[in-house]
Amino acid sequence: MGHRGSVPCDFNSNPKGFKVTVFIVGLILHLSSHFIVQVGASIHEYQSEPFSRRSNSLFFHGGSEGLYASRVRHIPSPQDKPFIGKSFIRFESITFQRTAESAEKQNEMQQRTGLVEAIIVRVKDRTKIGGSYLNSEAICCTPDLAKDGSCKVGEVIIHQEPDKLDGPVRIQTFFEGRNRETKMVLETIEINSTGMYYLYFMFCDPELVGTLISGRTVWKNPDGYLPGKMTPLMTFFGLMSLAYIVLGLLWFIRFVRYWKNVIQLHYHITAVIGLGMCEMALWYFEYANFNYTGSRPMGITVWAVSFSAVKKTFSRLLLLVVSMGYGVVRPTLGNITSKILLLGVSYFVASEALELVENLGNINDFSGKTRLFLVLPVALLDACFILWIFSSLSKTLEKLQIRRSIAKLELYRKFTNSLAISVLLSVAWIGYELYFNASDPLSGLWRSAWIIPAFWTCLAFILLVVICVLWDPSHNPTRYAYSEETGEDFEEEAISLTGGGIMAAGDLATKLERKERKVSIAADHHVFGLGEDLEEDKRE
Repeated sequence: MGHRGSVPCDFNSNPKGFKVTVFIVGLILHLSSHFIVQVGASIHEYQSEPFSRRSNSLFFHGGSEGLYASRVRHIPSPQDKPFIGKSFIRFESITFQRTAESAEKQNEMQQRTGLVEAIIVRVKDRTKIGGSYLNSEAICCTPDLAKDGSCKVGEVIIHQEPDKLDGPVRIQTFFEGRNRETKMVLETIEINSTGMYYLYFMFCDPELVGTLISGRTVWKNPDGYLPGKMTPLMTFFGLMSLAYIVLGLLWFIRFVRYWKNVIQLHYHITAVIGLGMCEMALWYFEYANFNYTGSRPMGITVWAVSFSAVKKTFSRLLLLVVSMGYGVVRPTLGNITSKILLLGVSYFVASEALELVENLGNINDFSGKTRLFLVLPVALLDACFILWIFSSLSKTLEKLQIRRSIAKLELYRKFTNSLAISVLLSVAWIGYELYFNASDPLSGLWRSAWIIPAFWTCLAFILLVVICVLWDPSHNPTRYAYSEETGEDFEEEAISLTGGGIMAAGDLATKLERKERKVSIAADHHVFGLGEDLEEDKRE
């Protein structure tokens, strides 16, 4: 193909381009390592965290998760192990530390010299926090707002409806005398209503500015520690593991049965199936461990993330080399091998960085700016893959039409149609995902959020199944295998993925001459409409 196969995202092999790529890769790795913090997921850890100002209050976001209502109405004790059927938020070792200056200003004999409140509220009840129902933007009660007895000065305003017992929950902790520290009592709040819950630590006393919070809270659903929006994913990954096992078994049977006729492309497909099996199994066990313990050990998560990144990279490379006609219209990838590998390595690094930051940390601590910075490289590289794949498909189809390889042309038309449908579905789903996130900024639709990542996993599996069906091993591999007699482009084939050598000039001339004779004979039959069939029969 020479340089005719270049596309706008093609990677140049010059040193400057390579150095720029290495710099970008290094920057992504550095930033990902900076943002990754090993913390428990449903066990939210606080390590001397400061409060920030909002309106006339200071607050700290303690966590947010989707929680289902308890099936067993019993507050668990700290010694309970399974916690089967119970849903709760537990405060453990929560400590508030104020500044020395703030403590010195207090009366040593006074029992209560500062108040910090923990408030648990569902998304749909968020308007009950603050003075909005009192026509005020204040969060803390002021003397003017306290005149009618609707709130107490120095406390966060919470509107409780007398006939509803499932509104916001308030837990108060006081400083005593001149003590710099105070601890919350060990308390467990049972969850009896399904919803997306937010936890805030807040105080209204301006003298407590500079206060820090330490400790942890434990969040649990009736069936385990998995957050509600992630609970269906454990079942999903289990089912996908079975799907990959079935696909792998069917492929293995065909591979073994026709192992004498397999081509190099079949080994690439086998590798992608194997990676998919490992990826789904690792994610299932990672979620199962998370559900049982409430934390995500770095080892298991890194393995799952790494297999996921490797599998995504190999899947895209497989689509690319198939689109280029590797093993069908060309035996090697030639000089573009290094460019393909560079694109693959860049995608792996960018995908790995994004997955690590998304999965190593609290469920709710992934800031939008951080995610945007890491999503952009992945999106740009995906765009490069798509452009290169369709550009290569166009040239492959053109060559097959010129050579009148009817069987192979039909094969690639089916593959092109399948790929085009998948791209259209991807664009439509991206639009839906943007709409979903824009219309649900507070995660009120958390019970259906699992569908977003599940779609991409299913789409990748379906594309893999399509490739397995189109390029399945059989007793007649010539219907898609490369035939030397149809090879035309050798100027770029110095590098081969299979390690093949360079064809001698004499052999090349002989084969081209033989091809010309066959084309001349076939031309006579085209008058009667039989040329294409005869030509295809001779090849197969």
